[in-house]
Amino acid sequence: MKILFLGDVVGRAGRRAITERLAPLRDRLRADFVVVNGENASNGAGLTAAHARILLDAGADCLTLGDHAFDQKDMIQFIETEPRILRPLNYAKAAPGKGARIYDVPGGRKILIAQVLGQVFMKRPFDDPFSAIDATLRAHPMGGLVNASLVDVHCEATSEKMGMGHFCDGRASVVVGTHTHVPTADAMILPRGTAYQSDAGMCGDYNSVIGMEKDEPLRRFVTGMGKGRFVPATGDATLAGLFVETDDRTGKATRVEMVREGGRLQPSPA
Repeated sequence: MKILFLGDVVGRAGRRAITERLAPLRDRLRADFVVVNGENASNGAGLTAAHARILLDAGADCLTLGDHAFDQKDMIQFIETEPRILRPLNYAKAAPGKGARIYDVPGGRKILIAQVLGQVFMKRPFDDPFSAIDATLRAHPMGGLVNASLVDVHCEATSEKMGMGHFCDGRASVVVGTHTHVPTADAMILPRGTAYQSDAGMCGDYNSVIGMEKDEPLRRFVTGMGKGRFVPATGDATLAGLFVETDDRTGKATRVEMVREGGRLQPSPA
């Protein structure tokens, strides 16, 4: 199976990059399934129903969210009607929507997509992500109910993401980090066959501070005082993510490559 994962979409620039570049990228890679983290797609915080439809219509098969899952209030109801959107497994027991689902893939295959929130350096204490994903992977073993599985680890600390990668090694096809908006250069296949990258980066304007116009973040760093709100940068955006090929029988990764498409980062050689 060929799986394309794209990191956090940030604002209008990120949405525009998805609508303009995802379809040709998908065709070039011959991707069977595309997962996009969309939790910053609406004004840099959360995802509206209207913007979710734009990303899905552009070619995403599944959208994951994160700690800003319900910053846009209409998502509270919309996620109950749209099974292609996932919030984190460990967000809150009463949260609407699902944190993991099995999706159909061409050729009669199936893929499990799940997301968990980390606990280290996050603004609020979430439930334990390790026990949450453990139960999900035990219930959906590769080579059994699913041909492949992908875990989006949405958290701040690279150590926690790496811990999750090794915790899931051999039980998930892909473990990929999101949330920091900065791509890491550590794409690899772990010893038991799980493709891993600490952070996929963002789909947004990299002439920015993690996707936001530079003036306000710099003012706060330099003076310790805020004057306004953060506003997403609107320049040419880069699609950043991870491309993985897996063995349909075992679910294990056979190839992993970082993706860079357009914008300010170098394009992927794929």
